[in-house]
Amino acid sequence: MRLASLPPYSWRADPRVPVFDETRILVVMDGDCGLCSATARRIARLDKADRVRICTTQTTLGQGLMRHFGLDPDNPDSWLMVQDGRARAGLDGAIQLFPQLHAGYAPLKALCLLPAPLRDWLYARVARNRYRIFGRGQVCALPDEALRRKLIG
Repeated sequence: MRLASLPPYSWRADPRVPVFDETRILVVMDGDCGLCSATARRIARLDKADRVRICTTQTTLGQGLMRHFGLDPDNPDSWLMVQDGRARAGLDGAIQLFPQLHAGYAPLKALCLLPAPLRDWLYARVARNRYRIFGRGQVCALPDEALRRKLIG
């Protein structure tokens, strides 16, 4: 999933995007997806340094960022990771995020060797079928304390 090429921190000039803590990594994901809910919980467990915040595409912040980067916030296939003024979507965001949280995810970086269209295709296949495969489950539904500290928006 390719994003519009925008300068770093370009959302600051976009009135649709509320102010948020830019010193942390921000992950924007579908709040109604079982896979996304499990991913949010995994991020909360792995983020020992407390560097990540999570918001859903259903929040004002999530919708504003999605629109700013040319993604449809009502399309639950979208996943966005914002760090150091730049955003990455889909599988590229996950490839960037997870190795930072735990060394065990370092092999994910090898996926960068795949051509971008193939990475996008792989992500789209999983995203399109995730409700059928993983069911629905809300990110915000009874979160544990670790996840509750991460949720914003």
